[in-house]
Amino acid sequence: MKHFAVFLASLGISWAATPLVASLAVRLRLVDEPNERRINTRPMPTGGGAAIFLGFILPVLIALPMSRFLSGLILCSSLMLTLGLIDDRRGLSPKTKFIGQIAVSLILTFYGVRIDFVSNPFGGMIYLGRLAIPLTVLWLVAVTNIINLIDGLDGLAAGITCIACLPLVLIAFQRGQEVVALLTIALAGSSLGFLRHNFNPAKIFMGDGGAMFLGFMLGAISVQGTLKGPAAIALSVPVLILGLPFFDTVFAIIRRFRRGRPIYAADNGHVHHRLLAMGLSQREAVMVMYLVSCFLGILALRIAGMNSAASTLTQIVAGVILLLGVRRLGTSTLGRFKDRLGG
Repeated sequence: MKHFAVFLASLGISWAATPLVASLAVRLRLVDEPNERRINTRPMPTGGGAAIFLGFILPVLIALPMSRFLSGLILCSSLMLTLGLIDDRRGLSPKTKFIGQIAVSLILTFYGVRIDFVSNPFGGMIYLGRLAIPLTVLWLVAVTNIINLIDGLDGLAAGITCIACLPLVLIAFQRGQEVVALLTIALAGSSLGFLRHNFNPAKIFMGDGGAMFLGFMLGAISVQGTLKGPAAIALSVPVLILGLPFFDTVFAIIRRFRRGRPIYAADNGHVHHRLLAMGLSQREAVMVMYLVSCFLGILALRIAGMNSAASTLTQIVAGVILLLGVRRLGTSTLGRFKDRLGG
């Protein structure tokens, strides 16, 4: 009952706060202008991450007793949201934003959120020792950015976050992690409440503030929920849960590197851009990505319950299939472009 109440409260607060945040964003000129890379064709209020944050934080403060972990999570998620909102309002350089993300992630490790060990595919655990903090910071910054990078279609980042929360909360329940479960439920509820206003045609964007907050929270929750304690599971399980944005980001980095462009330079080569180029509508493209994420989430749950050898084999097969799928998608899109040019 408590979990359901937290979910409803998070959903309701986020849903109710989003129109208020949109009105405030317009008055503060926090507006996303159309350009050649963006999908929106009219100015759109942004900064919706503030509504997501309110929907998350208020029920959490009421439902959970304060602890070292929770205080660190609240502090650092607030800092990450603020960093993103400043970027939405003023526009930070990629270097400044990246340094800020590293600093916030590093602060969180001082509150005990660390990947101290991961499961060995051949049995047992691999203790990371001095690598624990750098690997944790790398993971937090990576997940923060992969959610930020897929925030290119109405409802995509919020929906992917909701879907990713489901396997994370089920794993938390299986391991008896009450705090992690409630945090994940609150994150899902606040994302879903915002999604009501952000699904196509969107009335507001979450902005970098919202995307960075969601990514950072997913990274922190996955560390605390799947990679700590004596029953730590393979690092590739949370990677698989976020498989679609993860592989999309990997391909984006490779693509930009091969073209001699900075890895932070925006382009139109992401999976959602390719789906649109194939003739899908925004809604259709988003639904395709939702379905793929659901499949990967279900697969991650199955892997989490397997022994190390079977888990590793399944992860390899899933990774190959996903890689081939993304590559095939890119080939199909390129073929369509060539046909259009030839016509």
